Amino acid sequence: MTALTSNLSLNTQYGTKDYQQQHGSSSSSSYVVEEIKGLIKVHKDGYVERPNIVPFVTCDLNPNLNIISRDIIIDNVTNIWARFYVPISQKKLPLLIYFHGGGFCVGSAAWSCYHDFLAKLSSKVECLIMSVNYRLAPENPLPAPYDDGLKALTWLKQKLLYQNEANDECEWWIKNCNFSSVFLGGDSAGGNIAYNVAKRVFSCESVILKPLKLKGLILIQPFFGGEVRTISEKCMVQLSGSALNLEAYDTYWRLALPYGEDRDHPWCNPLMKLEELKVLMMPCLVCISEMDILKDRNLEFCDALRREGKRVECEVFKDVGHAFQILSKSKVSNIRAIQMMARVKSFISI
Repeated sequence: MTALTSNLSLNTQYGTKDYQQQHGSSSSSSYVVEEIKGLIKVHKDGYVERPNIVPFVTCDLNPNLNIISRDIIIDNVTNIWARFYVPISQKKLPLLIYFHGGGFCVGSAAWSCYHDFLAKLSSKVECLIMSVNYRLAPENPLPAPYDDGLKALTWLKQKLLYQNEANDECEWWIKNCNFSSVFLGGDSAGGNIAYNVAKRVFSCESVILKPLKLKGLILIQPFFGGEVRTISEKCMVQLSGSALNLEAYDTYWRLALPYGEDRDHPWCNPLMKLEELKVLMMPCLVCISEMDILKDRNLEFCDALRREGKRVECEVFKDVGHAFQILSKSKVSNIRAIQMMARVKSFISI
């Protein structure tokens, strides 16, 4: 099996010290044009800094979880890879293809917070998880993450078609995978990616995935937007250090959307093209945080799906904010995270 390190999650770039040596700390080229404090700085010359605010970890896990985790390369050209979580089991289990959050601009399948959360989710739900490490903006603006999501699905299709010829790299998880029970999911920007990949699958590109079948869509605090502010965006009071505030929300979208597009682009605001909701041909679970600035957009999205006659299950988790399940260690967050996992397990059992 190909061994991976946390460095594979990042595009090749200079470290801060190297950058200053090559450009000079007072150079006009080092002028920062976009910044989300502690997470990302974009310089005038296109150089991008991403401080290691969250540790990158290997796929090692506590043996008590009874989960095997390994990293596998999906595409050598674009450096797309996935971290797998496979419960030790004698039976075939559902598969959740998961996309991490980070406003399309930061984050990794190797971030410690995602590694811990998805290992526990795999154990609690009793499912395999394929956590996709996709390309990041602004170096790779939308639709690059959607392309990477579809690439992961077509790679999975090939494993299904040729499972009898699987090599050692894949045999260990294929034997436990129920390919007739596959789900797409993700949190924040990852939820947006899961939704937009699902739209592709159930539109003109669906034929390329046969015989792979998707059974459901799991969106956790999906990162949607729009030019007109919602009440929760305007009025939700965010605690210091919140995972998402309005300033960061706007910056992420400026960096991720194609040049010249605004937040009413359908990739950002799914309500701008309601006809696209009609293509979704599978049930959807939307997990919403009560104290999240995205709450109203998430609720509006659920209402729009219902009006189109789609099966949607909506759960609002009280007293918690955006990304609480991976970033907050409070007692209430731990309780809500357990409740969320139980909700996902119930949905996957449909």
